[in-house]
Amino acid sequence: MKEQIDAAIKVLKEGGVILYPTDTIWGLGCDATNEAAVEKIFRIKQRSDSKSLITLVADLDMVGKYVKEIPEIAVQLVEVNDKPMTIIYPGATGLAKNVVAEDGTVGIRIPDNEFCNKLIFKFRKAIVSTSANISGAPAPARFEDIPQEIKDAVDFVVSPEFEGNCTRAASQIIKVGLGSEIEIIRG
Repeated sequence: MKEQIDAAIKVLKEGGVILYPTDTIWGLGCDATNEAAVEKIFRIKQRSDSKSLITLVADLDMVGKYVKEIPEIAVQLVEVNDKPMTIIYPGATGLAKNVVAEDGTVGIRIPDNEFCNKLIFKFRKAIVSTSANISGAPAPARFEDIPQEIKDAVDFVVSPEFEGNCTRAASQIIKVGLGSEIEIIRG
């Protein structure tokens, strides 16, 4: 695993795009603070850059690096949640502008996947996570479902042996406000 993580981090630091397993499905990833790397993901997915992207972080401390203030309700949701959950936070900061939504929010998830967690922890930055498909096509549930076009377009493909116990379904998405407002975007 160490060799795969080291190779992926080298690519991330160089502004490249990786294909990697998350706690949900296989994702395309890059350094979420590197605007040019994020643009590569939009090109690979053939997706408009007007849509924001989800980022993955190691823990709530890392969330604090990328949002101006963590709403208390978000902390409570993270503590009680038992399935993959992306939280849309207000007041994004420190991320590439093409990761952040027009309203200044950002979607962040703390994944439950050994490979993914070790990768993020060692990289020490948020990593973009978007489904490994062409925009509008079904999200691939397993490595073998990923289109060859996607596999050929990335700079590094993590070995499928690290897929682990992914859910094979997209995460729930919950938008939170500083006044503890909650909106369920995807259940």
